[in-house]
Amino acid sequence: MSDSSADIRFVSGSPTADEIAVIITVLTARAAAQRGSTPPLSLWANKARLTRPALSAGPGAWRASAMPR
Repeated sequence: MSDSSADIRFVSGSPTADEIAVIITVLTARAAAQRGSTPPLSLWANKARLTRPALSAGPGAWRASAMPR
């Protein structure tokens, strides 16, 4: 861990080495998941908005291609 001042203290009972290892693993995985999560992009930042829709051939397609969507 990058923070060496983090302390874990057990207030009751006497955990075994295996139980301590499980607790450390869970806490480490939870901290990594929180660091790695990114907020979803807003629709304003979506680059797909900037692309044109596919044009299809057929009767009236030339007229529909000039119409705003």
